[in-house]
Amino acid sequence: MNNYGVDMSVISNINSIFYSNVQSGNEELYNEIKSQKKFKDRFIPFAVINPIYAGWKNDFNTCIHQWGMKGIKLYPKYHDYSITDPQCIELVKMARDAGVPVCFTIRMVDSRSRSWMDIDYVGGTKKPEWNFRNILPVIEKVPDAKFMVLNYANAVSLSDKEKNRIKQTDLLVDSSGRAMTHMKEFIDVFSTDKIALGSHAPVLDYLTGMLRIESLRDEEATDVQKEKMRSGNIRRMLGI
Repeated sequence: MNNYGVDMSVISNINSIFYSNVQSGNEELYNEIKSQKKFKDRFIPFAVINPIYAGWKNDFNTCIHQWGMKGIKLYPKYHDYSITDPQCIELVKMARDAGVPVCFTIRMVDSRSRSWMDIDYVGGTKKPEWNFRNILPVIEKVPDAKFMVLNYANAVSLSDKEKNRIKQTDLLVDSSGRAMTHMKEFIDVFSTDKIALGSHAPVLDYLTGMLRIESLRDEEATDVQKEKMRSGNIRRMLGI
């Protein structure tokens, strides 16, 4: 963060993805941030919640209402549930009512070089990698929630109806994913209001997502629009 001039970062605990009880990872994150004042000033914690694990409602209430975390991250593929599972939908509605965003990560790592212990991700198998269309069913179910789509790695051709649904949703896509390489095309369809600076660190490098914004020409994005993508859009969504 210091090297690249980043004042604050949204973070979560990657360990939560792999713990049987994700709340253990959230507690680790909470205690780590409490350990130094500079962490509290610079880190914005998001909780990982598994809506099919016993006690997930208590986990949500503890993380959001007691510990003050600013959003939640869901990993349906890793935790083995459908994105339209009734409990997932209930969780998204709880996040909506609490005013916090729900994050879905298109992929954690490139499945072509995955570990044999990782989930079955490669295209053509029973659990192919996600694209934007996989997120749309939960948006349809809870259209008034806030959403973030992270590491948008796999582009997909969307219908006009699907594009309009995204435009009408309070949704941000971070700039880290491979499909954001053609930033101008994304802006032409969805506007600069749908983009937030992101790195997917430590899995991806810190600089690429930043360069995608900084390299936009004047006719592609104004200085005001670039500043919204750097921090304004996410500040608005998080109310900070």
